[in-house]
Amino acid sequence: MLSRLREWFWNERLWFPEGLGWANLEGSDGLTYAKAADLWVTLPIALIFLIIRQIFERTVAIQMAAALGVKEKVRVRLEHNPTLESFFRISNKTPKQCEIESLGKKTGYSDRQIHRWFRRRRNQERPNKLKKFKEASWRFTFYLLAFIAGLAALIDVSISNTLLPSQYWYYMIELGFYISLLFSVASDIKRKDFKEQIVHHVATILLISFSWCVNYIRAGTLIMLVHDASDYLLESAKMFNYAGWRKACNYIFILFAVVFMITRLVIFPFWILHCTWVYPVTVYPPFFGYYFFNGLLFVLQCLHIFWAVLILRMAVKFLPGNNIVEDERSDREETDSEDDEKEQEDRKAPMKNGPVQNGHSPLNNNHHRKTE
Repeated sequence: MLSRLREWFWNERLWFPEGLGWANLEGSDGLTYAKAADLWVTLPIALIFLIIRQIFERTVAIQMAAALGVKEKVRVRLEHNPTLESFFRISNKTPKQCEIESLGKKTGYSDRQIHRWFRRRRNQERPNKLKKFKEASWRFTFYLLAFIAGLAALIDVSISNTLLPSQYWYYMIELGFYISLLFSVASDIKRKDFKEQIVHHVATILLISFSWCVNYIRAGTLIMLVHDASDYLLESAKMFNYAGWRKACNYIFILFAVVFMITRLVIFPFWILHCTWVYPVTVYPPFFGYYFFNGLLFVLQCLHIFWAVLILRMAVKFLPGNNIVEDERSDREETDSEDDEKEQEDRKAPMKNGPVQNGHSPLNNNHHRKTE
């Protein structure tokens, strides 16, 4: 069964146009081509990245945070309550009013105390600013170095028809990094686009692997370079945001938005995707590998459009009256004042639509219950 599956998977008719096959990638006349067996080295590279990241975040990232003045907000200590803790873990992290009243009877807490307890408990679940900074600084460092390495690899690709060491290591390191991101997804900060990030990582890993196996080195190098061109700018903007450097964050974010729009919404679809979709069919008839490769590229392009919308929403924060850019994907920490305002609104709402007597509002309609 496994042998048949393997034979089907490596069938030349799936991955190559008619007249070509794996034998064409064996290498001849001093030329060296990529081989599928080379990809096994990315697994230990991914493991090494996970180890290096732990060391980096405990040493270099801490020093960078101190240099930029990252200050962690002190959170109010939460009073332990078994009843509320059990409800928080099992039932709901944001209880409804009827549930709050029921919890109040069990614990003897007022509605306001329960609101405040759940708000502070939710804040405990959110990552602190230093953790966000360390994650951003790690990605910034890799993406910046990867972008520089990609430029060098692209020059080698343009002047050589054989596989060079620079191209080999650029591919292996990029693929190893994205595999490490997939391994560390459980411990990384959960953002609103978590599912889209997973799809992006999987599509990227498949694209890099497939382009390597069938020797699409030029296309693969361009795709990785286009992505790295803007990623390090975004991570650096996050770093300055967490450090409170508002002007630096805003200026870098503007630069990131411009580079993102040019590389992801112009160069990627109208140059790279156009070349991989239009040009091959002028030479060979369409085949499965052609549709598979371009299908993954279209998935990436859909994600680019999704993130472009988020970027435009963040760009609105540059309008007068806004003085800092926040990541739309992040979960903002709640404050005591926000909790109190929400509570006041909840108390006023029933009075606005409350019962009437003979077509008139009750006499005490404008009187509020004294808060505890």
